Amino acid sequence: MNITVKKPSTLFDFLIEQYPDSPRTRIKKILQGGFVRINNKSVTLHSFDLRPGDVVEINPRSGMTVRATLPIQVLYEDGDVIVVDKPAGISTSSTDGSRNIQSMVSEVLIKLTKGKERAHVVHRLDKEVSGVLLFARSHDAMETLKERWKETEKHYFALVEGKPGKEEGTIESWLIEDKSQKVHSTFEREGAKFSVTHYRVIKHMDRHTLLDIATDTGRKNQIRVHLSDLGCPIVGDRKYGASVEYKRRVRLHAWSLMFPHPTAGRNVTVESSMPKGFLVLKDKDEHYK
Repeated sequence: MNITVKKPSTLFDFLIEQYPDSPRTRIKKILQGGFVRINNKSVTLHSFDLRPGDVVEINPRSGMTVRATLPIQVLYEDGDVIVVDKPAGISTSSTDGSRNIQSMVSEVLIKLTKGKERAHVVHRLDKEVSGVLLFARSHDAMETLKERWKETEKHYFALVEGKPGKEEGTIESWLIEDKSQKVHSTFEREGAKFSVTHYRVIKHMDRHTLLDIATDTGRKNQIRVHLSDLGCPIVGDRKYGASVEYKRRVRLHAWSLMFPHPTAGRNVTVESSMPKGFLVLKDKDEHYK
């Protein structure tokens, strides 16, 4: 529901006028749940000053909040999508019944909607990767998002070994997965998929470099393979050439995702902070699977 503001007011007072029969506690939950947007920006501050002409968007499903019960952080949610902050070490989804993010989100949705909704996978992050992960709440929303996926913008933090030859660049190759489930670059042939990865140096750190990564394609293990091809494997990524001296979590984090909303006609940008200890490398094994 979109409403154009007619007179100056605080956001909280405005919502009370719109929902005169609702208790103040419910209105506070609507705000805290991130279900109110002003001029296409999410606002949770109850004292936010509204001006005539501002457009307030209130999600009709605001009473059902996933973030209140999900054990991982919800970065954004509305009636069509849920975006979570995926921890490293947990798969996006699985077929063997092992713990995964999709089933965690689905369990909450099924309870909240009495079985009417579940989490639909739109894209994936490798088990070893953390950060912004998007799910759709319906099959139609999932299909719409997938159809327009080329319009998304994805950025990752990658802490790599060594230093790239250039401050920024693009890596292109055909990727194929072998029988051991390891992906590698090859020539154009049947089964290989063309892949494009862009990198930019953020910071040089002694023997390591922090990069901002953007991708034009979303192939399995793409960033990990391409940075290894560059001669700068991701810290902790022993599968793709990183040092085996110490066991470390893979230093790859999806920090930003911009996607076209499946029904609202606008773009949504969601960001995740760099994980604690991401840049810290001690001379000992890390407790990470």
